[in-house]
Amino acid sequence: MSALGAVSGGLVQDAAAQTADKGERLFIRCKTCHEITAGKPHKVGPNLHGLFDRKAGMADGFKYSDAMRNSGVAWNDQTLETWLTKPTSLIQGTTMAFVGLPNKEDRDALIAYLHKATQ
Repeated sequence: MSALGAVSGGLVQDAAAQTADKGERLFIRCKTCHEITAGKPHKVGPNLHGLFDRKAGMADGFKYSDAMRNSGVAWNDQTLETWLTKPTSLIQGTTMAFVGLPNKEDRDALIAYLHKATQ
């Protein structure tokens, strides 16, 4: 690998790490209601561990709204982007008290962090 390739690869990794770090800071607001660690109990909202590719309303042991349970949504980057922009635009009747994140960079950072933190 050339020196330029090594440097540019390092810059990409640094940018990804910075994005995830920003997402972690943004998640502080979410931690009031959501846990992300496997085996930890649900809070006001469901534990998000194993979020990606899980169907909405299907975390064991959490009492979801009918709207969430019956939505047919599976969580991925695209559905989370829509959800984080405005939850009711994805699932009308959700009981989650969150109006959305207006900033696209913030949504991208939060999704990057969730990929890392919910595995």
